Parts: sequence; C-alpha cells; structure tokens
Amino acid sequence: MTTRQLSPSVDVRRADERFKTDIGWLDSKHSFSFGGHYDAANTHHGLLLVNNDDIVNAGTGFETHPHRDMEIVTWVLRGSLVHQDSEGHNGVIYPGLAQRMSAGTGILHSEKNDSWRLQGGAAHKDPVHFVQMWVVPDEAGIDPGYEQLEIEGELLSGGLVPVASGMAKHEGAAAIHIKNRYAALYAARLQPGQSVELPEAPFLHLFVPRGAVTLEGAGTLSAGDAVRFTATGGQKVTATEAAEILVWEMHATIAA
Repeated sequence: MTTRQLSPSVDVRRADERFKTDIGWLDSKHSFSFGGHYDAANTHHGLLLVNNDDIVNAGTGFETHPHRDMEIVTWVLRGSLVHQDSEGHNGVIYPGLAQRMSAGTGILHSEKNDSWRLQGGAAHKDPVHFVQMWVVPDEAGIDPGYEQLEIEGELLSGGLVPVASGMAKHEGAAAIHIKNRYAALYAARLQPGQSVELPEAPFLHLFVPRGAVTLEGAGTLSAGDAVRFTATGGQKVTATEAAEILVWEMHATIAA
C-alpha cells in the first residue's frame, strides 16, 4: 500500500459500463476486473478490488470455494444470505446486518440464498440482492476471521453510518472491524430530499445499489452507477427517490 502525489478527479462510471456475468442462477455486475473479465486499466480504486452487485435466485448460491488474504464485506439489500465457512462460522445476512470475513491464511466458505416468505398460505421464494466488496488487508498471513453486526437502528438517522472500518477514528463505533487501518465503509439510506456530505480522502468510492441521487457537481446517479474520487471529497449527495448508497473512504492505494 502506498500514497503519492495525486491530482483531483471525479470519475463517474455508469451501471451499463460494468462487466456482466449472467449464468441463470446468478446475475452479477462487476465494477472492477473479476473472474474471466479483465481490463488492465480497471483492476481497483484505492484499496478496493471488488465491488460486485449480485442477484442470486432462490435455492441456489455459491458452493464452497476458497479465499486468501482478503477482507470481504457483504451488504444485503433484499432477501437473506446464508454463510458457512471452514472455521465453523455460520450466519444469516439480511438488510441492516453488516458482515465481514477475513480470509487471511486461507478459508473455505459458501453463500446460499435463504429467502422465503408466506403469502396467501403459500411459500414464495425470492432472489437475494447483495453487494460484496473486497479490500486488501494491511498484511498477508493473518488468522482467518468472521464478524457480523446489526446496524439497522443507526441507519434510521439517514446519515452516513460506519459499516466496516480499520481506521482509528472509528474505534468504539458500532461497526465491524476490517484489518486495514486506511479504509472504512459507510452506508446511508436516504429518503427523497435527504442529503449527506461525503468525507474527504485521497480515494473515495461511491456506489448507488438502489434508488437515485444527485451528486454535487456531477448530476444524477441511478441504481448501479458509481463514482471514483481521487484527492477530493466533501460533495453533497441528495436522494431524488428512496435510495441507498455505499461509500469507501481510503487513505492509501495498492502499490503498482
């Protein structure tokens, strides 16, 4: 990880510009190079390597697979997701519950759609919609770990709420901990007309997983749109319809 002399920029990336994986049970949109999709000019922003916008059909999901040396944060927007891993952790992730998995020296896990509801006496299974984000840890070879935390109450404020952080300024906050002291993730649920102000940092990543907002100086952002900020911040984000936003604040980048 490194910092360097930076020139201010605001880079808007539209939803339909993303890489796409559609294999029936999975509809996934990738903000960065992922899997078989590769672009040498689009591998990360700051410390963020993966921002996958996933919809998984009922009764399906990701079978057991490995990860190593990565901090993985999962944020569910609709439905529920069951997590199981080789360290014995089990959990159901749903809207308002933050989850972090530290892959460290190596971990195996699976993620399955666990959504169902009753309507008119019959069971109806729904897709699960979630965003999964990966950032690099401060150092390789840490012990694998898992954490989840309910922050639904904090989201009711309408402001930017710390979801996951390794930064000293969030010590004691109701947020899950990631093993990177230069990164923090925030979420906000906004009603029409509500605004938040972005933090200032060498690197910011704003993602709109649902709804629509306006970004000061850049205009309208719709569901699936993202913005990569370099050496700037402080802009106002205002909802034009009910919306949810995810914001990464990062004070370093991956060394070239």
